[in-house]
Amino acid sequence: MKQDSVSDLVTGTGRVTVRAIAAETGLSIATVSRVLNGGANVAATTRERVSQVVEQLGSRAPEPRRRPAAARTTRRPVFVRCPYLLTDYFGHIVTSISETLALHGQAMLLDAGDAVVKSPVVRELPGRGDAYGALLILPPEPRADLEALAARSYPFVVVDPRTPVPRGTVSISAAHFSGARAMSRHLIELGHRRIGVITGPPDWHTRDDRVGGHVAALAEAGVLGGLELMRYGEPATKTGVWAGGELLDLRPRPSAVVCFNDKVAVGVMEAAAARGLRVPEDLSVAGFDDIDVSRATSPRLTTVRQPLQEMGRTAVTMLMRQLDGHAHEALSMELATRLVVRESTGPAPASG
Repeated sequence: MKQDSVSDLVTGTGRVTVRAIAAETGLSIATVSRVLNGGANVAATTRERVSQVVEQLGSRAPEPRRRPAAARTTRRPVFVRCPYLLTDYFGHIVTSISETLALHGQAMLLDAGDAVVKSPVVRELPGRGDAYGALLILPPEPRADLEALAARSYPFVVVDPRTPVPRGTVSISAAHFSGARAMSRHLIELGHRRIGVITGPPDWHTRDDRVGGHVAALAEAGVLGGLELMRYGEPATKTGVWAGGELLDLRPRPSAVVCFNDKVAVGVMEAAAARGLRVPEDLSVAGFDDIDVSRATSPRLTTVRQPLQEMGRTAVTMLMRQLDGHAHEALSMELATRLVVRESTGPAPASG
C-alpha cells in the first residue's frame, strides 16, 4: 500500500525508523545510520539535520548500538601501496592512513618498501580476493596501469601523484605550486636575485609544479631565472651534495638555493660547509616537506610544510566515500602548504 506521508514510516511503538529519517532528510540510509551510531566523518550540519527531523517526527530515535571495534569490519581490507622505505615523508602518510582506517573499523593490507617498486600488483588488484579498494602513494606505475584500474571501476585514490593521473581518477596532493612560490617570494624579499634550484626527477609531476611556482615568483619581481641555475635529481641528500656543489662552483655563485625536499637541502648545506661558506651569512638554503631533519640541522632549516598526516586522513575519507557508493564533487584535491621560516635563510650578502 502506498504511504501517504513520512510519518507512516514511524513504527507503532513510537520509535522512528532509520528509513523514516532518511526519507525526510533526503540522506542515504547508510549516512543516517552512521549519524545515529556516532560514526566518524559526518558533517556537523548533517548531524544537526538528523536531530531536527527526529524532533519534528515527535518520537525518539533508535538508541545507538555500538558494535565492538572488531565487529565493525565487514569489508575486506583496504590495500595500501607505498613502494618506498617508510621513513620520514612516507612514514607520516602511512601512519595517518592506518590510524584513520582503524577509526572506520577498516583493516589495512600494506605493500611497502623498495623491493616492491616493480611489482605488478596494481594490475592484479581487480582479481584479488584478499582486499578491496586501494590507496596508492606516489605510484611509480605507468599511466596505463591506472587507466586500466579505473576502467574496471575498481575504487582507489592516488596520494601525491608522481605523474598526472588519468581523467576521472580521485587524487589528493599538496599545493606544490603555491608552496614553491611562497618560498621564492621569501628569498626575493630578503634581497636574493640569483637563486639556484635543485628540483626533482624530470618525469615527476611535482617537479613541474614547484619549478612553475619558483618561476612565477621571479616573474612577479621582474627577475629572470637562468637554466644554468637549475639542477635536478633524486630527492636524496647525495643529490644536494653534488648538485649543490655544482651550483656553488658557478661564478658568480647563487646567494640562495631552494631544494626539492629537506634531505636535498641537507646535502647543499654539506656542500657549502666543504667550501667554507656559512649558512645563512654567505648562502641561504631552503627545503620542502618539513620532516624531522629540518629541525635537526644547524642552523635549522627554512622549509615548506606539507600536510602529510592530513593527506593520509583525507585519502581515506575519499576512498570510504567510493566504497559507500557516493560520488565525489572534487576528483583531485590540493591541501594547503605553509612556509616555515627558520634560521637557514637570511638577507642576501652584499656581493650576492
